[in-house]
Amino acid sequence: MNHFKIYPNDYLSEETLGFYHSDYHSGDDERRNTVGTVENIICTLKNQFKEKTFGVLNQAENSLIQILTIDLPEILKLSRKENLTICVIPRAKANNSYTSSQLHFKKAIRRSIHTLDGFNDGTDYIVRHTNTRTTHMDRSGYGGDGALPYEGITKETCTISDEVIGKDILLIDDLYTKTIDIDEDAIQALLDKGANSVIFYALGKTMHD
Repeated sequence: MNHFKIYPNDYLSEETLGFYHSDYHSGDDERRNTVGTVENIICTLKNQFKEKTFGVLNQAENSLIQILTIDLPEILKLSRKENLTICVIPRAKANNSYTSSQLHFKKAIRRSIHTLDGFNDGTDYIVRHTNTRTTHMDRSGYGGDGALPYEGITKETCTISDEVIGKDILLIDDLYTKTIDIDEDAIQALLDKGANSVIFYALGKTMHD
């Protein structure tokens, strides 16, 4: 596991501590097709075209759980908090746009939480009600409708539970890309809602030349 800092910008008012499991190599077909890599786990669990079988999805889900079982307790230790409430960055479209076969990423996180001490389940505390465009698919024409990331997009397209108020949050996404700012915007939305603190974790972090 690696750590990094997310610096303030137009989307985020304060420096935030971030963690990620490993680098994400965009466009690497070999890694994408190798079971257990972050590229394979992320692409499989997105199941963009709903073609993945249950067995393939379950295998990727179990690979993610193995990673989370190692990484999450380490983050809790480094945070020096007694417990963390885990929230998840919602997918780009409204929650009711997805089938259950496209929500295995959140399912794996929830399963992990229930086997680990020191974590509270807040995986449904951020729910998207209005479509946005899927940034990583936009250039290929499969981004869908709605807006690309803008300052305040999380507040305007999601419902955030009052349960985050006063909580120390661990916000999880599958992939962090510095230039997109959707994670920064969600961190700020949680802080504005009244979260006591926010730490960020992504399975993969996009490499840049």
